[in-house]
Amino acid sequence: MEDNNKRSMSLAKRKSIMIRANNSRVITKPYIPGPDHRIKEVVNRVLGLSDEEVNTLLEQVLRDFSGRHRYFKEALEKNYMKIEYCVPSSNSITTERRLLLGSYFTCEYSVEAAALFNPSIVLHPNQKDMPEGSARFIMSFRATGEGHISSIEFRSGKIDREGNMDFDPMSNYVETPELCEDKLYDKHLFGLKLAEMKACNAVTSHMLGELGDDFTFDQLQGEVARLQSASGFDPDRKRDAIDMAMWLARSNYEIKFRKDHRISERVIFPVSENESKGIEDARFVRFTDDDGSVTYYATYTAYNGFVILPQLISTKDFITFKVNTLNGDAVQNKGMALFPRKIDGKYVMLSRQDGANNHIMFSENIRFWQKSEIIQTPTLPWEFIQIGNCGSPIEIDEGWLLLTHGVGAMRKYSIGIELLDLNDPSRIIGRLDEPILAPTDGEREGYVPNVVYSCGSMIHNDELVIPFAIADQKTSVATISVPEVLSLMNQSS
Repeated sequence: MEDNNKRSMSLAKRKSIMIRANNSRVITKPYIPGPDHRIKEVVNRVLGLSDEEVNTLLEQVLRDFSGRHRYFKEALEKNYMKIEYCVPSSNSITTERRLLLGSYFTCEYSVEAAALFNPSIVLHPNQKDMPEGSARFIMSFRATGEGHISSIEFRSGKIDREGNMDFDPMSNYVETPELCEDKLYDKHLFGLKLAEMKACNAVTSHMLGELGDDFTFDQLQGEVARLQSASGFDPDRKRDAIDMAMWLARSNYEIKFRKDHRISERVIFPVSENESKGIEDARFVRFTDDDGSVTYYATYTAYNGFVILPQLISTKDFITFKVNTLNGDAVQNKGMALFPRKIDGKYVMLSRQDGANNHIMFSENIRFWQKSEIIQTPTLPWEFIQIGNCGSPIEIDEGWLLLTHGVGAMRKYSIGIELLDLNDPSRIIGRLDEPILAPTDGEREGYVPNVVYSCGSMIHNDELVIPFAIADQKTSVATISVPEVLSLMNQSS
């Protein structure tokens, strides 16, 4: 047994790849320095400038910043529109003055200023013209910047038949997507979530009753406006119901990137109120439905500084993304990982409900999860504090291959591996007692010391490709022979 333990620790072959944060990758975002009276003070100062002064200042802004952002003037215009209600006689001001005003209410944000970590990897949707034995991949990351606000970033690349990985050239630009204003909401699902939030009452029933089976955000806003002036409802209950309905609507949205931009330019930055302090640990999986269609899903944790909310992203092409809340009693914590297909007609997901144990849950609706069961508790010293998944399980002939994370003494995070039954994934049929990846001396130092962690792996030519974070700061890659892992599991059982 001791020999097997030593072998499991030496299974992983670390590649020389090291992906580090780059603080020069910046986006533009609104900068609102205070309440309306502060905005108006700044506006009036700009309006007091002569046309010549405006042109000189704007030229300086464009000279300093337009080379750092695509469509820079467009960004300034958008941020101007956010404060236009504070601009007197806004219809009569020049384009130059609008842009200069926009620049005073815009700032840069370095999305990777602190860290680039917690990666997952999936096959790229486009495998056209790839040589036999090679594949394209997409890797996602948790990028963290000022104020510890996290977002999702991507890299793409190729892996050849020998397992050599080549990343595509990086762009100098980073872009946030457009928020789609015409998203449709399903009234039935919307009402179920309001009920779960304990926000379903006579006010919300009236509001939803005036909407169609599917409705847009604008239609909801219109109904809210009518409801605000309606009599017959308790003012406090009406205000609370409207706030909860609008909060829910803003938590379910659709975003779209420009098609002609490299995937490395795309960053999913917090949009809704519930994720204002970060989008954490997206676990991407390539999901194949019963009809053979493929959708890429990712679960992530939305954080607003006080509470967490599990969310679900879906995309077909990594250009358009839909974001929805996950609902039900069984999705109240972190670390959700969806299986890559249904089992017996049901979606299956792993989770960590209680912060300690590995759970599994089944559902007929991918957005609603009501019950979970514990399939694994910490039993080995390297996981005594906590055990959970390291991304979605991978299907092989022998079962579901699953990476786990364990937390041991001194809050040391390590990565283990096990095998779940193909037809009954609540049953563990094999595992290695020792981790396959643990922090080495060269991997201990960083933002959070003594941590290696992954949010998803893939198999390529019988090799398990594991991108893993080091000390919550940077990312590397390791590979493991699947036949060798299975052989050791057999010897251990």
